[in-house]
Amino acid sequence: MNFFSTFSLIFRTLLARKGRSFLTILGIVIGVAGVIIIIALGAGAQALVLGQVTKLGSNLLSVQPGKSNDKGPPAQLFGVMITTLTTNDAAALRDTSRVPHAAAVNATVRGSVAVAWESQTVDTNFVGTDYNYPNVISFTMQEGQFFSQQQDQGNANVVVLGSTVANELFGGSGTDPVGQIVKVRSSSQKQPGGIPLRVIGVITPRGSSFFQDQDDQILLPLALGQQQILGINYLQAINIKVDSSDNVNQTISDVNAVLRQQHHIKSDADVDWTVRNIADAVSILSTITNALTLFLTAMAAVSLIVGGIGILNIMMATVGERTREIGLRKAVGATNSAIRNQFLLEAGTLTSLGGLVGIIVGVIVSYLVSLLMHALGYDWAFVVSVTSVILAVGVSILTGVVFGLYPAFKASRLNPIEALRYE
Repeated sequence: MNFFSTFSLIFRTLLARKGRSFLTILGIVIGVAGVIIIIALGAGAQALVLGQVTKLGSNLLSVQPGKSNDKGPPAQLFGVMITTLTTNDAAALRDTSRVPHAAAVNATVRGSVAVAWESQTVDTNFVGTDYNYPNVISFTMQEGQFFSQQQDQGNANVVVLGSTVANELFGGSGTDPVGQIVKVRSSSQKQPGGIPLRVIGVITPRGSSFFQDQDDQILLPLALGQQQILGINYLQAINIKVDSSDNVNQTISDVNAVLRQQHHIKSDADVDWTVRNIADAVSILSTITNALTLFLTAMAAVSLIVGGIGILNIMMATVGERTREIGLRKAVGATNSAIRNQFLLEAGTLTSLGGLVGIIVGVIVSYLVSLLMHALGYDWAFVVSVTSVILAVGVSILTGVVFGLYPAFKASRLNPIEALRYE
């Protein structure tokens, strides 16, 4: 029997058992698609995480109030109120004689507010910060300007809007936000009508960074945010832009030394701050995404094994159903190798078809996920690597061969006389 005749026989055999063949192929499709989708999701998640550094800026350090170990988060993330970080600390860190590689330093506080203009009100977040913010965090102005040093230190009633806030307040009216007066109020504010602030700029859309929407917020002078909105006199964070990645570790040492002097710390047990390298945080998140991708890929591979067991079952059932056919073929001269190869090709055909459909399904689903993530505002990369395709298809074919070997050998070793007598 030649090659084309063998394949014609194989396809006729599979079509004669459509339901069983479909269910077997479906197991392979799910396994192959699962591997491709999970690896694509892992690559997309990693690209998303790594993109956060680019948005915030490279060589960025963050000083958080409260001590933590090298791997744990600062205490304030657990809701513990730490009030030891102050504007005096930020001023000390700006001293280039003490922290020579700090290119820029800015202090921040955060909270939730309602912003109102005419009949429009938007609930959003605010960042109280200083004039150095643009030198530390990478962004551009869509219109207007960021507040100056004089406005910052003079506690001017000015505000810079994120693009989302600007669109929600002014988009429907066609009014230019710059120069308009908005009112900001919060639960801690004493003035019931809100604090009137003049809009001096709108930031170009930035998307999300570290899973926070950078467009759904407003920025205003630090003292205004501290005193008039939050009613506090301490900081929630100090961000430091280092002049070079080569100087990050030295800058961390310098920051710790300055804060020890500022806080009169003599013992490590009394340290009440945490210095974190943002790039290290991204590295930790990347490690987590790698581990999750590996784990989930292994789980998807289980479905390939299930598909392989399905192939074993269908081929064993096929051997039993076609015993007389096998005996007849051997009686007219078919060799053991011809019988074995036919059954191996049947198993291989099932897995190849499942692998092909699985690739198509995996790519389509991965693309739809990337579209959904983009619609949600995340910079999600659509990544389907050749490696993931080769891995998924290779494993599926190997599964078919491995699980098809036993039925194939069993069929090839049937005694033709006993096979012809089989009922």
